[in-house]
Amino acid sequence: MLVMMTSLITFAQKKNGTVYMEHPAIDVAANFTTALVSGDTTKLASLLSDDFKAYNGVSTNPDVKGTEKGRFIKNSYRWFDELDYFSISDSPGAYPDAIEYKKDNENEEVWVQTWEMLKGVHKTTGVKLSSPIHRLIVVTKDNKIKMIINYFNDSIFDELGQSFSNRTNGTLYNHHDNINTVRKAMYAFENSDLDKAISYYSEDARFYNINDDLKVSDSKANVKAIRQKFLDAFQIKSIEMIGYPDYLEYEMGNGRSVLSWWDLHLIRKADKKEIVLSMHMNDDFDEDGKIISEMIYFNRALLEK
Repeated sequence: MLVMMTSLITFAQKKNGTVYMEHPAIDVAANFTTALVSGDTTKLASLLSDDFKAYNGVSTNPDVKGTEKGRFIKNSYRWFDELDYFSISDSPGAYPDAIEYKKDNENEEVWVQTWEMLKGVHKTTGVKLSSPIHRLIVVTKDNKIKMIINYFNDSIFDELGQSFSNRTNGTLYNHHDNINTVRKAMYAFENSDLDKAISYYSEDARFYNINDDLKVSDSKANVKAIRQKFLDAFQIKSIEMIGYPDYLEYEMGNGRSVLSWWDLHLIRKADKKEIVLSMHMNDDFDEDGKIISEMIYFNRALLEK
């Protein structure tokens, strides 16, 4: 039985070629990338065969014919021409492979596969492009590139395409009931009415502080305790609004945000030191007018002894 099983396992494994980490075809692929990034169309042309075709590996078109050599070279130059800081480099920990197949490979072609990062900043719009890219490159026995299949996330172009024209994204208010809510919450805090101040927030509201880890938010209960501790340590002489708040009602994402700026005039109870603490707040609202998220910006070092 053991002999039979060993025989079956042995016959089930069939080699169909060799994988190389060093190979002339890998050098051809590297030269292609260098020419692409540097905008050297003459070098690109010399590396491609006359019957070259390029394909988008994530295309859903079953009848795609591929991009021919001349058009591909013209399109490739746009990357160099339109991007600052354009680069294509191996992804961390990755390196290219060259695969030399035995079966159905009468022309002795080699497949090079790469795992890379594409980066750049569009010169006109300032949109940053960054995407992993996987490429399959077929190299002929005379070291010409016959075919390239590119796999990367086309959605990196979405923001770029929308950035060539001006468009609005909602309405900006300088008076609104949500602005009134932020004012009422701040002045309740000024008067040490913590229960009333916290009542303007939804039960599942999340709180963020620029001085802390922004990946972690506080709950309503935790923030009430934190703010009580603040009131125990500092006397609030007054809270003054700087300028006026803005309320932004966004079309995209249906967002609602109040941006406000404040000066908190404080006396530290421990040593009677007077402190002026400038603060910026970003409060997001739900449809019912409750604050669902708050980000506060201030210099915590001003509060320390």
